[in-house]
Amino acid sequence: MTALLVALGAAVGGPLRYLCAETLDGRWPLGTLVVNAVGSGLAGVFAALSLGGHTWAFAFTGFCGALTSYSAFAVQAVDRGPRLGLAYAAITTGATLALCVGGFALAHELARQA
Repeated sequence: MTALLVALGAAVGGPLRYLCAETLDGRWPLGTLVVNAVGSGLAGVFAALSLGGHTWAFAFTGFCGALTSYSAFAVQAVDRGPRLGLAYAAITTGATLALCVGGFALAHELARQA
């Protein structure tokens, strides 16, 4: 059952990543940056909510795992050359970490208030 939930989550996240990249990527890989940042923010939210079992498998492993793409990020950073690649890597890393921490903090605070 868990593997099926991971596959279902990935069936939603993967096409969404593709559509964002196709729509937003150009000279600068904005689509990949956006999905990686959003996926990291959601991962923080899901972690703060202490999702477990089947919900974690679907939402985090399946959806966020397919939505985000480390391999595309790495290739796109290298393809941009040393200066732009380093800038892209720094912006992506900063944004993904900030949104993960922010998502965690927001969800933790909302759960505490509920």
